[in-house]
Amino acid sequence: MAEGEGEPPVHSYRISGLAVASQLELLGAIDAPANDDAPDITVRLQAAPQTLAGGVAGGPNWEIEGERVLLRVPRVGRFLIEGGRHIGVELEPGATPRDASIFVLGVSFGILLHQRGAMALHGAAVARDGRALAICGASGDGKSTLSTALCRAGFEFVADDICAVSLGDDGRPLVWPDGRQLKLWREAIDQLGVAQSQGAAVRGGIEKYFIGAPAAAIAAPRLTAIYVLNDVRPPRAEAIEPLNLPDAMRALDLQAYRPAIRARIASKPHNLAQSAAVLRHARAFRFDRPRGFEHMDRLVEALAAHWEALGR
Repeated sequence: MAEGEGEPPVHSYRISGLAVASQLELLGAIDAPANDDAPDITVRLQAAPQTLAGGVAGGPNWEIEGERVLLRVPRVGRFLIEGGRHIGVELEPGATPRDASIFVLGVSFGILLHQRGAMALHGAAVARDGRALAICGASGDGKSTLSTALCRAGFEFVADDICAVSLGDDGRPLVWPDGRQLKLWREAIDQLGVAQSQGAAVRGGIEKYFIGAPAAAIAAPRLTAIYVLNDVRPPRAEAIEPLNLPDAMRALDLQAYRPAIRARIASKPHNLAQSAAVLRHARAFRFDRPRGFEHMDRLVEALAAHWEALGR
């Protein structure tokens, strides 16, 4: 994307394995050197429609028309995601590019990955020796906290919030390093002892911050296991249970990033085939675990030992 007269400077990133050129500075994304090749993704400040002509409402704040999805975020802006290649942003009066950047990196990029045919899981991923495990669950389930604790125990950070999975040449699933920093709440930062890596606040007015990971994967590691978090209360202790194939297929469908949007972008046969291809080589488990930082060391030890025992 060429830098035009009067336009903001272009920022270069590599997010989920894709080269991104953005007129917005994307807070939390890690700068990557630009090259002479055309970027995979462009992000521009531009006019965005109030509604899509011929579009179909998919939810209270988004609609879809062919290869275009329009997302409306009150008091922030409108985001037009097109063809898996472009995100256009029109800011609301009083909003700033910083306000919009979290919605570019989050839901807009998740939609874009679905448009490109990738499997985008709502989860975090860490790796060791070229193999990765993904941790999936609902917002607030502690995915980022657990992945940070695993990184402190010697794993490499791969992805936070959105895990972009694709099949390698050998048919095995790979998780692409997302090129973004971890995001943690203040309590987790204090309890995990990572205050020295704390960066800027994710959004003004909330106690959630970007965190630099101790080590980050550069190449895409092979995904070998997916753990779906499930809360339990004492006296129940942590347990890891394998999911049979129907339950594993259902879990991948439910753990997709914004599954309702994914279902409107890709056909059900495509999604089923994609999940089946991933599960040929990556096993899925339910991870029952109690909440509370007092359990964290034990949970990390149990999860790491289980994953290591799966072998290569």
